[in-house]
Amino acid sequence: MIGPVTAGARSRALARALTFALTFALTIAIPGTRLSAQHDPRLLPAPRELVRVEAPRRFEATIAFPTLRTDADRSAAREFVETMRERGLRAEVGTPVRSWPVALHREGSAEARDVLRRLGVPFDSAMRAEGYVLAVGADGAVVVAASDAGTFYALQTLKQLFVGSGAGAMVTPALIRDWPAMRWRGVQDDLSRGPVPTLEYQKRQVRRLAQLKVNALMLYFEHTLEFAAFPTIAPPGGAMSRADVHELVEYARRFHVTVIPHQQVFGHLHHVLKQELFAPLAETAHGHVLAPGQPGSIEFVRRAFAEIDSLFPSPFRHLGADETFELGKGQTKSAVDSLGIGPVYVDYLTRIAAAVRTPGKRDLFWGDIAMNHPALVSQLPKDLIAVAWSYETRRNFDRFLKPYRDAGMETWIAPGVNSWNRVWPNHAVALPNIQGFAREGQAYGTTGMLNTVWDDNGDAIFEQTWYALAFGAAAAWQPGESDIAAFQRAFGFQFHGDTTGLIDAAQRHLTTAQTALQETRAGDASSYLFFVDPFSAEGVVDLQRLRPALGAVRIHAESALVKVAQARRAQPRLRETTALDALELGARRIDWLAAKFQTADEIVTAYAKATDPAKTNVSWVDLAELSGINGRLQDMRDGYVLTRELFERAWLAEARPYWLQNNLARYDAEILTWTRRIMTMDQARRRFTRERVLPTPEELEIPRSLLPQPTPASPAGAAPGIPPVAAPGAPTGTPVPASSGTPAVPPTPPVRRP
Repeated sequence: MIGPVTAGARSRALARALTFALTFALTIAIPGTRLSAQHDPRLLPAPRELVRVEAPRRFEATIAFPTLRTDADRSAAREFVETMRERGLRAEVGTPVRSWPVALHREGSAEARDVLRRLGVPFDSAMRAEGYVLAVGADGAVVVAASDAGTFYALQTLKQLFVGSGAGAMVTPALIRDWPAMRWRGVQDDLSRGPVPTLEYQKRQVRRLAQLKVNALMLYFEHTLEFAAFPTIAPPGGAMSRADVHELVEYARRFHVTVIPHQQVFGHLHHVLKQELFAPLAETAHGHVLAPGQPGSIEFVRRAFAEIDSLFPSPFRHLGADETFELGKGQTKSAVDSLGIGPVYVDYLTRIAAAVRTPGKRDLFWGDIAMNHPALVSQLPKDLIAVAWSYETRRNFDRFLKPYRDAGMETWIAPGVNSWNRVWPNHAVALPNIQGFAREGQAYGTTGMLNTVWDDNGDAIFEQTWYALAFGAAAAWQPGESDIAAFQRAFGFQFHGDTTGLIDAAQRHLTTAQTALQETRAGDASSYLFFVDPFSAEGVVDLQRLRPALGAVRIHAESALVKVAQARRAQPRLRETTALDALELGARRIDWLAAKFQTADEIVTAYAKATDPAKTNVSWVDLAELSGINGRLQDMRDGYVLTRELFERAWLAEARPYWLQNNLARYDAEILTWTRRIMTMDQARRRFTRERVLPTPEELEIPRSLLPQPTPASPAGAAPGIPPVAAPGAPTGTPVPASSGTPAVPPTPPVRRP
């Protein structure tokens, strides 16, 4: 066994030898510091200073950590080793034969000073909290950091400098100085509007976020956190238990991720206030907002946060307090009428903050209400942190931030991934929103960013949000305005290990499809458009707007599917395959959204052709186009059956069964609608074989407004393709006149299932 003195001497000798080799390689092989395009390592986030870089080299050794001095270093090294093994590279803690050693040094030590002197780079005070120096050469790597987090993030960057596995593995030699632009880089996950993730999936979230150098995960609660004091609030099977929270918090600590609770305590409390036990606290009957004038409201808040504080050791808590639309419409109407809504709101938020104030904790609140009353912002407690939120693309965010800066309050910013109420996120909106808000937030001196994932429609798939989440991580880490184009070149490469660019191309196709939909003024790939009946009154309007874009939308959606399939086939070791499954679900749902409206048009065309008064030789074949094997009505049913199956699979890969049936019911309703129309059409076909009578548009629920309109050449009162209305007392349907070669009662059809 090697004693402490021997181990220390060995470590110093290894550090000197390794640093000399790294310094020699990086200084001699790269005479300048300019980054050539072919050597761009496409790191995500991009480091603050990529001082030097070489062309990638073949890698055949075993990555090793010969000396680890602290528990934190051992934990970071084990996480690194596990990840590299998953990627097909040899790695271990120790000193194997033919090893490629990684030396970890703490800034301020003799070894670290020697490393920095030889590399010729400084370690500034700005780097102390989470920064690092990383030198990677042909013979090993050296890390210098002042904190455990800095060491961890250096190893996350080191991971990204390796590409491939086995005999095809490559490593990019580089010298990097890096530290974040923003102290707190967070993601908020909505746990109260539908999906509640499993604990195992939340751990996966933590691991992936940490690899992107995100250091905060905020959990949004309205009613999905179990409270011992309020046992009726949380739905069975649809909430985090105390044990869940404890396990997640401890797990996240290993990855330098702080789990922050966000419990609404003003608005957004309908699932609490709809219960009769809490009804007296509501501003309006079973509404959404706590009534400030009710003494029980403050007591509810105090008891809730007493439990939250016992669960979450986070230095932050989020009080919510956004979108209090009902304030002044019920119990506090007289106060609002007398004082105004701004003073009543600010007074209650101040009382909430006082009721839950705890040493060592800072409280955040949404800034949307108070910012509209800038003269009152100065009355808010200065220890509150205002979280400005906006989810649109804009160049100027002054109105969201200036009132709080002028009042001397700390601010965070909250852009969004634009996934809510959609079958696929709208990245054409999300990425510029994140880019602009991060740029402006940094200019205003904001200390944190929350990239928000909301589940407003209850059917969001978190795995579809990684593209925007990764860009948010980059925008919060990188100073100034982050380059969207550079991110789009790096995402597939670093997140999925895709060296072909095919996954990035798939993402671009879906963004283009979203934009094409949006330009029709019918909306983007929204859940509404996905489920709206194209034969309903509103669906007809949408169809008429969408027509010009439907073909292009489908081509882009299907092209995305092709790109992903090609990427999977070419690279069996692609990473984050559940996110690729979710991408495919998004592509198929966008494709079906457009196909549904196309098919509706084709149903109308087929019906008009079959019922054209000028056509005298109508047969069952004409009706089979509408319903039968491969009929258009069957296409409508099948589209929802397939997407339902894929959606359910994606949901259960990340979320608990709670709330799933609410979403599947929407698919089932559409499946039943089109199954009923199939049955109606099949009955009409059988009647046609007996009586030669065609169904009316009303029988098939086809809007007459979609059928060909009358022309001057049409018979009086009739329109081409629109059968005349039967006289009172006459049989429903349109009789088809006999003509030469077409008997009034046709012979038995051929023996086949039409």
